[in-house]
Parts: sequence; structure tokens; C-alpha cells
Amino acid sequence: MSRTFAYARVSTFDQTPENQIQEIKAAGFAVEPHRIITETISGSMAIAQREGLSRLLDKMEKGDVLIVTKLDRLGRDAIDVSTTVAKLEEIGIHVHCLALGGVDLTSSAGKMTMNVINAVAQFERDLLIERTQSGLARAKASGTPLGRPSALSKDQQNEVREKLHNGETISAIARQFETSRQTIMRVRDQA
Repeated sequence: MSRTFAYARVSTFDQTPENQIQEIKAAGFAVEPHRIITETISGSMAIAQREGLSRLLDKMEKGDVLIVTKLDRLGRDAIDVSTTVAKLEEIGIHVHCLALGGVDLTSSAGKMTMNVINAVAQFERDLLIERTQSGLARAKASGTPLGRPSALSKDQQNEVREKLHNGETISAIARQFETSRQTIMRVRDQA
């Protein structure tokens, strides 16, 4: 006999998962209270690192059903969500997402939906990379310096080189300029 579980996640402590639980009940899913897992954790946290979701998945068996209101409750990363849904499918667990019409993501229609979502996510990543590369090329062509500004001015960098040449230690120079050893080593390596 299949059992129904629900997973409701919020990102901050001033939010409540109650709306998600009510939405699941309103969709007609009867979930016993001990099979509802709520969690307050960022969506950017990998699924494997979520204690509540891991506890839930440990309880589930073949034929069980997991209900979420939206895919972003499982995670913001489409690849992480897809991998998790695929693992659950291998075990025989069905995943229903209310925002996608309650479709079982492990069914043929659900797999197609996930493929479309993954394709759109990959397209967005590719566009972001293209825009970033285009912006960097434009900035470079116009002579705009790239990266963070140096922690030390040109005069300070020359002074650091002189101190290094005179045998002062990297740590001592870093303390004098109130900066990191790495900054001093970077100046040394640029010489």
C-alpha cells in the first residue's frame, strides 16, 4: 500500500510552511501529520545536505508518493532536482509537483516536463555566460581594468618590493601594511 509524504521548505525563520501544507491538502492529498516534513533552509543548499529532506527520504519505500507544491521547494538547481527525482524513480517513489498540475515527475509526462525545464535552465546558463564574456571583452577593449582593485597603491607596491629586496619577511611586511601575506606574495610575484 502506498503512503503519501509531503515536503514543505521555507528559506527563512520568519516564513512559515503552513501555506504549502494547506495547498497540498486543498489539492486532495491526505497526508498524515507524521509524514509531513517541514524545513527552514535555503533552496541553494544541496538536497543531500538538507537534514529534514534526508530524514524524509530515509522513511520512504517503493510505491510511496512525495508531494511538493513547487519544484523550487526541492531546490533551485534544476540539475540537483532532476538527479533527486531520478534517484527516487529508481527506488520506485513517485514525485508530484502541484505547480506543474500535480503531474508525477517520474511518469512519461513528468519526465518530458523535467527535460523541458532542464533545457530552459541550460539555455539561461548559456545566455548568462555569453553576456558575461561579451561584457568582459567590451570592458577589456575599452581599457577598463578587470578584477578587484589592488589592496596596495603603486607606491605601496614599490615600497613592498624594496622591503623584500632588503630581506624583510613577508609576514612582517604584511603586518606593516595591514594586509594579508597573500597580497605581499602577489606583489613579489609580479616583480
